[in-house]
Amino acid sequence: MLLFLLPFLFLLSPSPSFSLNQEGLYLHQVKLSLSDPDSTLSSWSDRDTTPCSWFGVSCDPKTNSVTSIDLSNSNIGGPFPSLLCRLQNLTSISFYNNSVNDNLPLDISSCQHLQHLDLAQNYLTGTLPHTLADLPNLRYLDLTGNNFSGDIPESFGRFQKLEAISLVYNLFDGIIPAFLGNITTLKMLNLSYNPFSPGRIPPELGNLTNLEILWLTECNLVGEIPDSLGRLKNLKDLDVAVNNLVGNIPISLTELTSVFQIELYNNSLTGELPRGLGNLTSLRLLDASMNDLTGPIPDELCRLPLESLNLYENQFEGNLPASIANSPRLYELRLFRNRLTGELPQNLGKNSPLRWLDVSSNKFTGEIPATLCAKGELEEMLMIYNSFSGQIPQSLSDCQSLARVRLGHNQLSGEVPSGFWGLPHVYLVELVNNSFSGPIAKTIASAANLSLLILDNNLFNGSIPEEIGWLENLGSFSGSENEFSGPLPVSIVNLKQLGSLDLHGNLLSGELPSGIDSWKKMNELNLANNEFSGQIPEGIGKLPVLNYLDLSSNRFSGKIPLSLQNLKLNQLNLSYNRLSGEIPPLFAKEMYRSSFLGNPGLCGDIEGLCDGRGKGKGEGGAWLLKSIFILAALVLVIGVVWFYFKYRTFKNARAIDKSKWILMSFHKLGFSEYEILASLDEDNVIGSGSSGKVYKVVLSNGEAVAVKKLWGGVKKEGDESDVEKGQFQDDGFEAEVETLGKIRHKNIVKLWCCCTTRDCKLLVYEYMPNGSLGDLLHGSKGGLLDWPTRYKILLDAAEGLSYLHHDCVPPIVHRDVKSNNILLDGDFGARVADFGVAKVVDSTTGKPKSMSIIAGSCGYIAPEYAYTLRVNEKSDIYSFGVVILELVTRKLPVDPELGEKDLVKWVCTTLDQKGVDHVIDPKLDSCFKEEICKVLNIGIHCTSPLPVNRPSMRRVVKMLQEVVPENMPKTAKKDGKLTPYYYEDASDHGNEA
Repeated sequence: MLLFLLPFLFLLSPSPSFSLNQEGLYLHQVKLSLSDPDSTLSSWSDRDTTPCSWFGVSCDPKTNSVTSIDLSNSNIGGPFPSLLCRLQNLTSISFYNNSVNDNLPLDISSCQHLQHLDLAQNYLTGTLPHTLADLPNLRYLDLTGNNFSGDIPESFGRFQKLEAISLVYNLFDGIIPAFLGNITTLKMLNLSYNPFSPGRIPPELGNLTNLEILWLTECNLVGEIPDSLGRLKNLKDLDVAVNNLVGNIPISLTELTSVFQIELYNNSLTGELPRGLGNLTSLRLLDASMNDLTGPIPDELCRLPLESLNLYENQFEGNLPASIANSPRLYELRLFRNRLTGELPQNLGKNSPLRWLDVSSNKFTGEIPATLCAKGELEEMLMIYNSFSGQIPQSLSDCQSLARVRLGHNQLSGEVPSGFWGLPHVYLVELVNNSFSGPIAKTIASAANLSLLILDNNLFNGSIPEEIGWLENLGSFSGSENEFSGPLPVSIVNLKQLGSLDLHGNLLSGELPSGIDSWKKMNELNLANNEFSGQIPEGIGKLPVLNYLDLSSNRFSGKIPLSLQNLKLNQLNLSYNRLSGEIPPLFAKEMYRSSFLGNPGLCGDIEGLCDGRGKGKGEGGAWLLKSIFILAALVLVIGVVWFYFKYRTFKNARAIDKSKWILMSFHKLGFSEYEILASLDEDNVIGSGSSGKVYKVVLSNGEAVAVKKLWGGVKKEGDESDVEKGQFQDDGFEAEVETLGKIRHKNIVKLWCCCTTRDCKLLVYEYMPNGSLGDLLHGSKGGLLDWPTRYKILLDAAEGLSYLHHDCVPPIVHRDVKSNNILLDGDFGARVADFGVAKVVDSTTGKPKSMSIIAGSCGYIAPEYAYTLRVNEKSDIYSFGVVILELVTRKLPVDPELGEKDLVKWVCTTLDQKGVDHVIDPKLDSCFKEEICKVLNIGIHCTSPLPVNRPSMRRVVKMLQEVVPENMPKTAKKDGKLTPYYYEDASDHGNEA
């Protein structure tokens, strides 16, 4: 009987899921609707009676009713769960920094009690729902860092209690609407970093009398700053920087008596600073830099309790008011690139914790104030391009906080204080173009952080101390045109980070120390115009990234090491030494003639470098007759060859152009345009596209070059190439020449020269035997590319792009980064190529010049580019991220195999649903899985939909370098090194270091 009743007793017993209250059931359904890869919501169990103990859930202690949901930084995804609005007492929702996606639903208006809504840093798209304004109690709305687009809804003018709204970093493209001036309850209005259409600051914003923060940075604002903003008596922070505002700064802003921060930088404001700034008794920060402001800096401004004053890149004149030294809180003073004169106040820094000082590029005179570091907090002292005189104050020897010192291009003199050489935190010391004298003190051994030491064009003397070899972080040492003497210290070979050593124009002597081959990051070595002797060390030929070598005007003797042929040099100069013997075969060419002048003992196949000394008279006469016969034979042979090539060139020229060719070279050439033209026949075509054809041309010296032939005019309809869609070929040619003609980097393809006629243009590049990464990766041999090789290619390409973004002045945006534009040499070293649509960043605005059409390749184009036609370095980073995913998966960016998804979406979806093993190319060895996964994560990071979330290219290089596999075969490394050194430009504001 008992057995018979057991099933019924079980049915009557309460189920665990039935014990959870109604609000818990709603939240459990929300959990099921969200993706939760980190199991953040594991505590949301249907075995509880209420959700009040669940992660992120807060309840009223009396009623146990849910009042707040906070799932910030939880790595959850999926559409916004409207079901939350059924929680009748819910007042706060925060999904900050997650992967909430899709549109924000219209029925969010049913959250009638909601006061706080934070959905910042997610992936929400589409237009803002107009129903948000129907939330009667909403006080705080933060939608920063999403992909919302279109206009701000007109209904937003009806908010009843809204106090804070932030729409920063979205894709809104209308204008800033005047109806926002109707939300009189607002205390914070943040609309920065949106691609709004050009528009004025609405004068109606002056109605927001409760406003405390107005943030309109980079909103494409035009016109003048409206006087009505002076009515915002409660305003504490005014930021309208990085726009196109013009006219004077309105005097009404001097009525903002509560303001503590005003940022007007990077506009086109004119006139003088308005009188009455002394009324702003709360002002702590004023930044009006990068405008066209004139006149003197008013004394009343300097009497305010300023902490930061930035007025750089204007046209201010006159003396700096002495009262600036009395500001008790001043920690930042930046006045560079103005027309200021006179002396700096001699007690500057005595009464304030001065941390950053930059008065570069003015007309200041007098001595450096001895009190600059009186409070012991000075970190940056930048005073280049002035007329300062006298010595470096002894007091600065005790400034332990100093990190950057730039005193170049002044009239400073005397010895540098001993303690100044050994400051422990300084990483940049630049004293170039002064009259400093004396030696480098041995105390430099204490400068453990020193990375850049630049001493050119002074009167420094004495020997370079042995202690300089103790500076493990030293990457660049430049001391040219001084009076240094004695040998190089033996310890200098211990500088593993050294990438540039320039000591030309000194009195250095002796032999070069052994062990030079330890400089694996050396890029530039210039020891010209000294008194060095002995033989040129073989080890120089083992420096893997050296591309500039100048040992001219010394006393080197013996033979030229054959190992120098291993180097890929842009500059070689061994002239005016005492070298002898045969010139290495690779250098025995006319193009290297000037590299070997002034070495009487050298012989080679270069005319004039072997004079036949030491022969007897009879032998000399026989040699003369023999020479005449040889010369006659050569003339005959050359004549026949010349006639053959002229005839062949004539035939080809008829097919190309009968007009005269103009040659423009960017490097020393060992060939002429006629030799190129003679080989442009169909047998030598190695590639073709809508822009023309690419030929492989083998020169008479045995070397090969690649020639791209571009025909003038617009691309034909139906062409498959997507590199310059809708562009004229002339534009691509000009961009390629303008960009590549100036660049010197081992990971950027070298442009030898260009040849032009009226109708045809030729670009001559170095030949890359392994073709493009795209062709190799997706061709029949793609599966043979092992992981170490793929990793090396990625790192090389990343360093090339990093050079474009960070080391070129101005920076260059490639705009068409893809695997087909990454070329591979014989050792699978990568070069970034095809700059036909590259854009130089405008030096005045910091932005690339305007675009009228989308350039780039399908599958590689960043999402914001398609919306806004605005492109910057972040667009290149997205494209490079796609290349990373391409190398890891060996799948095309757009492929029928992926369905309707592109590669980025396919990778993200497959990772979520199936795991990483279904993403990685199965041809890759599983022993590298950990490293591959790290690189895959970098690719995903680079392809973030939000530009602000993508790392800089310099950061990408750093992340890739941190993934160097320990078990990578040494054969995959070049000379055992995968991370070549690049000189980080020490200059600021475009001034050369």
